[in-house]
Amino acid sequence: MIKSDTMSKFSRREFLKLSGMVAGGLAMPSWSVDFPFGHLRKVPHGRVTIDQIKIYKEPSYASEVVGTRNRDHLVELYDHFISEEGPDFNPRWYSVKGGYAHTAYIQPIEVNLNDPVPAFNPNGQLFEVTVPYTQTHMYDRYQGWQPLYRLYYQSQHWVTGMELGPENRLGYVITDELLKIEYLVQTEHMRSVPKEAFDPISPDVEPHHKRVVVRIKEQNMSCYENDKEVFHATVSTGIPGLPSPNGIPTATPRGTFNIQVKMPVRHMGNGQITSEIGAYELPGVPWSSFFTQTGVAFHGTYWHDNYGNEMSHGCVNMKPEDANWLFRWATPVTEPGVWDKRGMGTKIEVV
Repeated sequence: MIKSDTMSKFSRREFLKLSGMVAGGLAMPSWSVDFPFGHLRKVPHGRVTIDQIKIYKEPSYASEVVGTRNRDHLVELYDHFISEEGPDFNPRWYSVKGGYAHTAYIQPIEVNLNDPVPAFNPNGQLFEVTVPYTQTHMYDRYQGWQPLYRLYYQSQHWVTGMELGPENRLGYVITDELLKIEYLVQTEHMRSVPKEAFDPISPDVEPHHKRVVVRIKEQNMSCYENDKEVFHATVSTGIPGLPSPNGIPTATPRGTFNIQVKMPVRHMGNGQITSEIGAYELPGVPWSSFFTQTGVAFHGTYWHDNYGNEMSHGCVNMKPEDANWLFRWATPVTEPGVWDKRGMGTKIEVV
């Protein structure tokens, strides 16, 4: 449970004083991971999303390995290009310090620090992480503030309050929609998602004239209005035959479906309460549109950039901006502040 008083108990004067200390950079110990923010803004960077990636002498998997980078290392990205050496499904590479790295497990990031938002919907307002990663904390009555999940760039979370956290610093209260627990994150590392991110696309088109086609072999998807293609994206569908503790196949199911539930935030993974960054926990998966009873969904992905190759446990992985486009275009129509929207929505064909 959260320890200190909620934002609703702060006076306006107290809030302005606290937010002024944050924005003014008051000399306080940091409760999160320290970032060289100025350095990161000089050149593009990417975050390593798995335990380790390899750096190659040339942009080819057949080339000599000249180095490695570990999970959450922030890599300078000098150039982004297509390699003639492939691989065919995703021939995108980066030029990095000391060699070349494939894009598969590098998340391009930006750094934006934010002023705290003085007022928002106490039932839940959508916020997005705007730094490479940020450490959350949960209060334990016996041990005090303890680290919990590390949240990553472009993940989204329901903020339901504002509290004083570790070292008496101001933080947002995140309510986890899966586990129903609360924890704290630094305000500087989060921005409120604008209402425009929910604005419907083509609302004048009758719902039964919209449909989505996912092509497993080609690893892409298209959206149609009256049989006219209006959107196309490269995706990553499920890897067949992965270990599945619940017995649900990990290949994306073929067939005809309908979007049934839309959630702007979904905690995916094993549902552990842990601070282990290697655990299979994906809190804050953005723009999820579920189309099967077993939980298969379109959703944004912040843990890989390997679209064009099978990567998931059954879902259709999309770039976050592509998943948001689909979320806005498809039915059922939803709006800010709604945690899950249910209804018989847009037709999905997986072929």
